[in-house]
Amino acid sequence: MSLPKTPKERGLAQPQAPQYREATGARRALEALSSPDVRRRLELVEEIREGFPFDQVSALANEAGVSLDDLVEFGVIPRRTWTHSRQNQRFTPTQSARLARFFRIHQRAKSTFGSEDKAMHWLRRPTRPLQGHAPVGLLDTEEGARLVEDLLTRIDHGIAA
Repeated sequence: MSLPKTPKERGLAQPQAPQYREATGARRALEALSSPDVRRRLELVEEIREGFPFDQVSALANEAGVSLDDLVEFGVIPRRTWTHSRQNQRFTPTQSARLARFFRIHQRAKSTFGSEDKAMHWLRRPTRPLQGHAPVGLLDTEEGARLVEDLLTRIDHGIAA
């Protein structure tokens, strides 16, 4: 009787390709943004404090259906910061918090409007309840993000003015 030769045949875990690890990490991060599980949310807090790796942000954007150019266009990350972070392969904690805030609101808009296209249209469009501001233009601050989240809650409950 011959012994299995490959790690897979022996039941050992296979090494993961870096892209798969980043995509899996991105998926976990997106899920943690809206998870009721405190442990998962605290893990995300630690990831933000360490600064997101560049590849993870790229995978997050891909997983969320947003292009990297959209993140720059929306002002989530300035172009120079984006270039610098790509060279360093990591975002600062402050930049990571801004990215997490954007992805959290984006996910919420997608849930509210039912599709990626409708969510992106709404995020870009100036709206009367925000006094003519486009929601995405307010996501550079925590208070602006709260205004947008409050409006999404009102829309969910049918009471947006």
